[in-house]
Amino acid sequence: MKFYYVYLLKCKDGSYYVGVTSNVDRRLMEHNAGKYPDAYTYKLRPVELVWYQDFLDPNQAIVFEKKIKKWSRAKKEALINGEYDLLPFLSECKNDSHAKNKGFDSAQPDSGA
Repeated sequence: MKFYYVYLLKCKDGSYYVGVTSNVDRRLMEHNAGKYPDAYTYKLRPVELVWYQDFLDPNQAIVFEKKIKKWSRAKKEALINGEYDLLPFLSECKNDSHAKNKGFDSAQPDSGA
């Protein structure tokens, strides 16, 4: 049975890199060896593996990788720290312009008053 892994690396500048692979140990070694000079992590070595999740379906792993890449730093750190209960809160829009933050029901039109 073959596994696929979505993984998070912490780079030397503190940024995070998200990837997918079928061999976490080999891929971590490749990142730290600088195997791909055009890679994001090349100039940010050394990198540290801080989280990974295994999948049986490669397509499911790829979908999850793409999802995590769009997450905020705070949400990635909650995942790394196993703080799964924070993920829904960190997913909420907190912009002042968001309807739920304007103090009125978004189903009601703004009267302009």
